[in-house]
Amino acid sequence: MNGFFHFQFYFFSLFAIASALLFVTRKAPVAAALWLVNVMFALSGLYVMLDAPFVGVIQVLVYAGAIMVVFVFVVMLLNLGRAEVTDMRALGARLGAGIVGIALVANLLVIQRDDIPHVALAAAQDNVVTAVATSLFTDYVVAFELTSIVLLVAIIGAVLLAKKRARA
Repeated sequence: MNGFFHFQFYFFSLFAIASALLFVTRKAPVAAALWLVNVMFALSGLYVMLDAPFVGVIQVLVYAGAIMVVFVFVVMLLNLGRAEVTDMRALGARLGAGIVGIALVANLLVIQRDDIPHVALAAAQDNVVTAVATSLFTDYVVAFELTSIVLLVAIIGAVLLAKKRARA
């Protein structure tokens, strides 16, 4: 392995640890949930580096996508309060976003170089993805669609309950 992969590993690892620390120290539940989403994305990057892109994609889709949406809607439904944003926190958020942006641009510049070996990860995971996709969209398509309808009804119910509470 070359230095690029070591840099990526340490970048995603430190990003996951920092996001996890910020997750447990936030007072606002929505801010904590968003930091947890960052942890999920960092873990997904680590899975991709471990030649498990399917697990990385599932990490983002299932955990960062579906479960975190449910968490945020529960927080919104319970109306757990709002956090006060101070100038110092806004400055820290901008500084952190700038650092992450610079690191991502550096990653893109390193990827542009020709000396990094390109690995066809999709071909290695073709059997796993094909088997899961085939079974999900043939044998279990009804359960898959019913689950999406149940989640949609829950979201609509949360919005309607929140609107009724706001009028009262």
